[in-house]
Amino acid sequence: MQTFGRGKRVGYWLSEKKIKKLNFLTFVDMCRKRGIEMVQLDLSQPLEEQGPLDAIIHKLTDHIVEADQNITEALLLVQSVQEYIDAHPETVILDPLPAIRTLLDRFKSYTLIHKIEESMKDDRICSPSFMVLSNECGPDMLEQLHVNGITFPFICKTQVAHGTNSHEMAIIFSEEDLKDIRPPCVIQSFINHNAVLYKVFVVGEAYSVVERPSIRNFPSGPTDRRAISFNSHHVSKAESSSHLTSRENLEGQCRTPSNDVIQKISRCLRQTLGVSLFGIDIIINNQTGQHAVIDINAFPGYEGVPEFFDDLLAHLTNILQDHLPGGPLRVNGVAQSLPVACEVSCGSCWVIDSEGMKKDSHQGLSCCNSDLAPKYQHHCRSTLAAEAPSQ
Repeated sequence: MQTFGRGKRVGYWLSEKKIKKLNFLTFVDMCRKRGIEMVQLDLSQPLEEQGPLDAIIHKLTDHIVEADQNITEALLLVQSVQEYIDAHPETVILDPLPAIRTLLDRFKSYTLIHKIEESMKDDRICSPSFMVLSNECGPDMLEQLHVNGITFPFICKTQVAHGTNSHEMAIIFSEEDLKDIRPPCVIQSFINHNAVLYKVFVVGEAYSVVERPSIRNFPSGPTDRRAISFNSHHVSKAESSSHLTSRENLEGQCRTPSNDVIQKISRCLRQTLGVSLFGIDIIINNQTGQHAVIDINAFPGYEGVPEFFDDLLAHLTNILQDHLPGGPLRVNGVAQSLPVACEVSCGSCWVIDSEGMKKDSHQGLSCCNSDLAPKYQHHCRSTLAAEAPSQ
């Protein structure tokens, strides 16, 4: 058995709910068998006293959201974690806090996706138009929608992409229902996609695709249909079956995701943000066949990905191996010796500076089966090694 991580110390912090849901202690045992010491961090105590740490795995999303709401306790906690990170640049962070902040804000993450798409110049990708609505709809609302390229129907989502409320959404079909919009929120054009959602779960240099139910097709343009409220988490469960997820009115093309497109999108997100644990929600436009990214999630639940711990351990092992003396310079496990394939300037105060975000093009993200059948819970997995050119 390979033991590249032997003698290394990895700190981790997840909520008790997340630990139980993932059965994360199983992963802790897997690491210990590889000689990696796993340290459950106590954020109420100084991290300096719990080090040294070669890497930190965390999901601090609750605390980051509260810190952004100026809750004092959360502000101090997040600040103390960031201070430890700044004082120990040799410690690998899965994932950087500024990058997590970007993914927690739908307006910022959608802006990032559109910038990535512009840099990719790939006609197979066209994510929906969007805008942020901070106040109640005014008399110029229709003009705002027009200026931002948004047409009826459209979806309203909370701007914060975390927590129970983040799954509560509404579809607006006409001007009459604009009064039902509850700001602040992000408005996103609805794209018919034949009621199929593809959830891409990325773990370092591997990803899995899981097919899930989604919202059914609706006629384009304004209609007299009343606004529909729904919980996206319930709708996209593997066993979900309701009138909202009906596939009886399929139209146009019924395509499956392109391996190459998923590679490009995932790689660019890794390169731009420096993240390793994230999910991408993709739908296929049933008229154009184009891929549309409709959401990005930090450290998702990885439901339907039985190999999650194997992929995470492989990624962690690679990171620890690369930190051996003489190893290549890496940021979150990604080598820095090759030119950057996707550079996106995000200009956001939440995004890591450009030097900290650059990654290389060796990550040939790929899917093991390009002919995914429309069967819910279909699971497709691949590592990047087979696609990656030699360095």
